[in-house]
Amino acid sequence: MRVFLAGATGVVGRQLVPLLLAAGHRVTGVSRTPAGVARVRALGADAVRADALDAPGLRRAVAEAAPDVVIHQLTDLAEADGAANGRLRREGTRNLVDAAREAGVRRIVAQSICWAYAPGDGPADESVPLDPTEGQPRARMVAAVRTLEETAAELETAVVLRHGILYGPGTWYAPGGPVAAALAGDPGARFLGSVEATTGVSSFLHVADAARAAVAALDWPGGPVNIVDDEPAPAAVWLPVLARALGAPAPAPGGAGQEWERGATNTLARSRGWRPARPSWRTGFFDQRD
Repeated sequence: MRVFLAGATGVVGRQLVPLLLAAGHRVTGVSRTPAGVARVRALGADAVRADALDAPGLRRAVAEAAPDVVIHQLTDLAEADGAANGRLRREGTRNLVDAAREAGVRRIVAQSICWAYAPGDGPADESVPLDPTEGQPRARMVAAVRTLEETAAELETAVVLRHGILYGPGTWYAPGGPVAAALAGDPGARFLGSVEATTGVSSFLHVADAARAAVAALDWPGGPVNIVDDEPAPAAVWLPVLARALGAPAPAPGGAGQEWERGATNTLARSRGWRPARPSWRTGFFDQRD
């Protein structure tokens, strides 16, 4: 299968390229920079320089690659800029879907998130609607996620992978990353989140498991699928474990979490044969390797 991978040099994309090649697919990876293009080629894939926010350039890149499927792993999180990431979800996805449709592509696998669900009791499954909140800044984030998913669904088959919070190499939660700095008391640590040990529940996902899910999803039917580990947990439980894994001071107990902090279930993904190789953050935080 010919695969066009947008976001090939991101934390998931770097894991994904070798898996796709090992599965026998021909991969064209996209990067905005010459260094990124070189990195993709060093992994053994074809590479093209393009910017998801440059619609004409992206159309040319997709047309030349002539893919059977597009994989959307685009994010803009290096500077912890929620507005920039929201713009990429809205405009980058629009440009990518338009380019795919123009090239005759019928299938897309797109990265989304599992913490945009409406509040409720217990971990959310895929039948739960996205949060209708009007409260900011959450409403802007959810609106960008909704736009990403609805735009992807314009293609004939759109598999939307709602990831848990990513940890592992290159993420905010890796050793030496901004979460470790924040736990150590660095006021300049930059990431979208907090280090408060509250009752709010989250679901996690190692980047290698995210990459494995994207490969598996090439054959899945369309629709959203939660890609999370087996153990949703409150920050009051997982954050001290993360701090220990990072060699950082344990945070003081916090208060109540947000109503929408409920985690997610992976029952649907498991029914399709996907299993997280790191089923719990309890051990995964101590093994943040490739």
